[in-house]
Amino acid sequence: MAFCPQIIWRSPTGEVVACVEKNKVLSENMEEIRQICQDALEDAVLMGCDEQQFRAVLTELVNELKNPYPTRD
Repeated sequence: MAFCPQIIWRSPTGEVVACVEKNKVLSENMEEIRQICQDALEDAVLMGCDEQQFRAVLTELVNELKNPYPTRD
């Protein structure tokens, strides 16, 4: 990832996700999300929107994401 530190991904039980391919997919996803968010922030600011409001809306969007998979017990 260009602008993100290497993240050590963990399972819900705290175990390190060690699979190289899983880590590659996660890193690529994070970089894509970062770039889309950066582009959207730049568009919003260029169109005269308040930067802090835009950041708050992004935070709310992330907080509203739903996990479609049942939790494992």
